[in-house]
Parts: sequence; structure tokens; C-alpha cells
Amino acid sequence: MKFGVKVMPREVILDTQGRAVEQTLKTLNTPVTSCRVGKFIEIEVADQGGESAQLAMVHEIAKSVLHNPLIENYEIIKL
Repeated sequence: MKFGVKVMPREVILDTQGRAVEQTLKTLNTPVTSCRVGKFIEIEVADQGGESAQLAMVHEIAKSVLHNPLIENYEIIKL
């Protein structure tokens, strides 16, 4: 089964990469009001233990490895 993990900077964190992209888009006269840059990780897990066990495993992976809880939030999406 495949899951996606979307990791984004927390709202209170200054997203310098997002601001750089936003400024570039504005230079190109693109009507953007804001831009934030994050990352998307696709994880495929073995079909064992049921969907809830797989989801719990992906949550543990995201919580312990894929994001920094001080500056990022994550969301899991079933693909």
C-alpha cells in the first residue's frame, strides 16, 4: 500500500525558500500572494497487518524520521 507524507514548515516559521520562490514569481508578473515550500515523500509498505497497522507505521516513520517537530508539520495521505 502506498502513502504520501506531506511535510511543510510550521506557519510561525519563516520559510526563506518559499519567499525566494514567491519573489521570483512576482518578478515574472505572476499574481501570487504567498508561496511555501515543503517536501513530499512517497512510502510503499508491505501488505501485512491491515491498513490501520500500516498507517500507524507510516505515522511513526513520519514522526521520528521525516519531519522536525520544532519547525515542521506533516500530513499523511493514502495514495
